[in-house]
Amino acid sequence: MKIKGEFVLREIAGDFILVPVGQTALNINGMITLDPVAALIWKGLESEQDPPAILNEIMDRFEVTEEIARKDLDDFIKQLESLNLLEN
Repeated sequence: MKIKGEFVLREIAGDFILVPVGQTALNINGMITLDPVAALIWKGLESEQDPPAILNEIMDRFEVTEEIARKDLDDFIKQLESLNLLEN
């Protein structure tokens, strides 16, 4: 699973914002705001971590159960797929 397009992730005053750049900026008008869990998932996808590694990182960083971490991971991946921002 890989991110499609060019984005820069910025943290501004505790908020995480995805800014499309290059050719991607022509197709996506605006920025995308992420919560801390989504930002962690995004960073994992950027570094081409596999989903199980990202899942473990969510559980470790946010001290949540596997069930909650899996739901967050699955929900965010579905959102990215619906925006056509992932390729397999």
